[in-house]
Amino acid sequence: MSDRPKIKLHPEWRDALAGEFEQDYMRDLKAFLLARKQAGAVIYPPGPEIFNALDSTPLSEVKVVILGQDPYHGPGQAHGLCFSVREGVPPPPSLVNIFRELRSDLGLAIPNHGHLQSWAEQGVLLLNAVLSVERGQAGAHQGQGWERFTDAVVATVNQRCEHVVFLLWGAQAQRKGSAIDTRRHLVLKAPHPSPLSAHRGFLGCRHFSQANAWLAGHGIEPVDWALP
Repeated sequence: MSDRPKIKLHPEWRDALAGEFEQDYMRDLKAFLLARKQAGAVIYPPGPEIFNALDSTPLSEVKVVILGQDPYHGPGQAHGLCFSVREGVPPPPSLVNIFRELRSDLGLAIPNHGHLQSWAEQGVLLLNAVLSVERGQAGAHQGQGWERFTDAVVATVNQRCEHVVFLLWGAQAQRKGSAIDTRRHLVLKAPHPSPLSAHRGFLGCRHFSQANAWLAGHGIEPVDWALP
């Protein structure tokens, strides 16, 4: 339709979520984003990258879901994949702790960048609960409809995919994943990798090796967590 935003969204997700885009709450969300932009707000990530997680990981290829919260709210950080930053942008503290756990769990060297695109292209859905934010204002777009939309994304994976690993880090992610069918999927829970909570059980959780063992046990190619 001509009034649709020019967004990058994989056709599998566009079809699966078509009903959501027709809902009043999504029209209200679009109007909110447009109004904030017209008011001079700087919104991250850039418009074409808001659905990057859904564009990079087709529904039929999802094997792991990592649930984040808000996009990063610093210049040049957010590009539509939770926890990820582009090459050349210093990895934020939570991502540093994710890399520390990867080193402890799988013996991987800590990479010199935080661009997680290779994970997304292997079937790791890097989904934030809220898909936009404003510069310097964490949580600025909470409660505007994104949570309902991303609930629909999680529900779609839960219903249509088989043997997916859900990595739920922190209370918010665990609430969002509370309805996942644990008879068909593996749900792994830990504190958030933020420096405020990582030492309460995220570091040492060994989620990455557990995820790969589950995938291999169901005949699914494990994830190569090493970044290129």
